[in-house]
Amino acid sequence: MRLLPAPAGSGIVFRRTDLDNFEIPAIGRNVAKVSYATSLMRQGVLISTTEHLLSALIGMGVDNVIVELDNLELPILDGSALPYVQAFLNVGIRTQRRRRETIRVLRAIEVREGEKFIGVYPGSGYSIHYTIDFPAPIGRQSASVDLAAERYGIAIAPARTFGYKADEKRLRDMGLIRGASPENAIILNHRGPENGPLRFSDEYVRHKILDLIGDLALAGRRIEGRVVAERAGHAMHTALVSRLLKDRSAWELAHIPGEPVASIHEESPAIGRRRMPAPALIGA
Repeated sequence: MRLLPAPAGSGIVFRRTDLDNFEIPAIGRNVAKVSYATSLMRQGVLISTTEHLLSALIGMGVDNVIVELDNLELPILDGSALPYVQAFLNVGIRTQRRRRETIRVLRAIEVREGEKFIGVYPGSGYSIHYTIDFPAPIGRQSASVDLAAERYGIAIAPARTFGYKADEKRLRDMGLIRGASPENAIILNHRGPENGPLRFSDEYVRHKILDLIGDLALAGRRIEGRVVAERAGHAMHTALVSRLLKDRSAWELAHIPGEPVASIHEESPAIGRRRMPAPALIGA
């Protein structure tokens, strides 16, 4: 996989180089299926596990980029978005001659499913509050982030995906988590992580915020508002995007004064061709 600069107004576009450069824009109408990851599909062509890269792009303020890959799945890397952030910083992020356009939320949109819940509300900037409640040893955790504070690379990107050792066989039998390993996920038993230490004491909920940012990127623009989630997941994240976009009275397009769009400065080296060393935490 590699990243290419794109002109202002392009948005985030995936390009399958193994299928005659077929392109799939990262927008809500191309969401294919969601379970343990988010997939996109257009005219039968699939791209899977998009959320970590999309999260990194939105979190670091990259609006326009072409993502080239020669298979259907993005590399999992170390299970976080940090290697992607480092790839952006290595090639540089450059502003473009167009103001950034956001989806400014005008009234609340909510999705509920039993005790699970996610909603987006009017508010300045782009803030997220997420609460999770998993079996031991995770339990209940909450965390908040304000993307306008430009702390994504420090506070969210390093958080890794996680799973329970007891669920491994069942998920593999379902054809899921085939590439999961202690090198790209936190593996949990009843006592705690088998491959610690954690990068944050609340790394689990921070990773859920990472996933949410990536899934909400499918709105096609950065959201201007406040997002609250309780025990949600990929399916509810993308359902919120769909419900928001369908209700045109709930939002408007807006420009942030003095804030231009951005792309990467130059083509990135190949990402995910070989096992990457464990990255150092930005700002740690």
